[in-house]
Amino acid sequence: MNSDDFEHIGADPFFAARLRERGISLPTEIQRRVMPRILGGENLLFSSAPGTGKTFACLIPLLRRIFPRKTPGPGLLICAPTHELCAQLKGEVDFLIKGWDPRPQDRPGLSGEVPEPSWLKAGLFIGAASAGRQIEVLKKDRPAIIAGNPSRLLQLARMGKLRLDSVEALVLDEGDRLVADELRDETEALVRLLPGARQSVSCSATVSAKSRERLLPLLGKGAVELPRGGEALEKRVEHWAFFAGGRRKIGTLRSFLTAAKPAKALVFTCRAGQVGNIVSQLQYHHLSAGGIHGGMDKGARKSALTDFRKGHLRILVASDLACRGLDIEGISHVVALDVPEEEAYLHRAGRTGRAGRRGIMVSLGDEDELRRLARIEKKLGILVYPKALYGGRILPADQAL
Repeated sequence: MNSDDFEHIGADPFFAARLRERGISLPTEIQRRVMPRILGGENLLFSSAPGTGKTFACLIPLLRRIFPRKTPGPGLLICAPTHELCAQLKGEVDFLIKGWDPRPQDRPGLSGEVPEPSWLKAGLFIGAASAGRQIEVLKKDRPAIIAGNPSRLLQLARMGKLRLDSVEALVLDEGDRLVADELRDETEALVRLLPGARQSVSCSATVSAKSRERLLPLLGKGAVELPRGGEALEKRVEHWAFFAGGRRKIGTLRSFLTAAKPAKALVFTCRAGQVGNIVSQLQYHHLSAGGIHGGMDKGARKSALTDFRKGHLRILVASDLACRGLDIEGISHVVALDVPEEEAYLHRAGRTGRAGRRGIMVSLGDEDELRRLARIEKKLGILVYPKALYGGRILPADQAL
């Protein structure tokens, strides 16, 4: 056993092998700090830069800690703010537990690749999907692991269809969003239905003082916050800025995408109502683009994300809420059509440069926005390189004059 590997910090050897299938052999800094403490039963609040493995840091020790179990009903509850993030988390659980049998391995026939135990299943429960079909899943599959957004989980629990008194562990992924004003009441109501003697973990890229004040009481007795961890953003992501104001932004975006030829580009706009217009203009100029925002039909959102993941679309235009926390492999460039506040900038930049890869974060802004970017640069300790487009090429701004 390598002293630096996942097994050394308590990961089940089966999970360590599953991670190696994805090319992940060594834990990140935040995983080394967090996983042993979760295995020790602590209630934790922690934050780390996007792309540093927070999800696996929570799931791997909790799965090992609470399974196998004798109590019927769901054992692990995973809550997240958006439908897409819930689906992603459920997918990560499915990946980890495929072929896993946590029962003692000293009986014949249980070594190597074994069938998944019928009782060890994960279920996805989100709004904008049929509650009736989800109730059937609860009856038929009796999933031991539940992933969903607070409103749907609360609805199913109040209907008496989702049993919560058996929950032994709670994960609040993107916890700062779950206790933001628009979701706080539902999240707190859901947590009040859970047993007091559970283990609770919350993770996110950022935790404000206000979020901290709201989250710690939800995590139970003795909950502690770990100092922020994770690789510095500037080590994984290079930051560029282009001057572009008002109506010139979409044209600048189009010119940038043509010059950069990104493998996969995620374009952010704070104006969800403009997503369709941006996509139409990119498509008109023969750029492979799709869009996603919170107001879209669930099926259309899922289709656009699937096409982007599989490479059928090279460019995805998105609102911040729609892509919060998503891990999409192969994003080489993130382009922002506006300069947001520090927290949103951090989340946007975190969609690239993930899992040990490098990426580029591009901001298009007018004078006011670039002044805001300068403040973000100083606060985050990053370097933003001014760039310009000239003759179909991307050059340092001082060379394009």
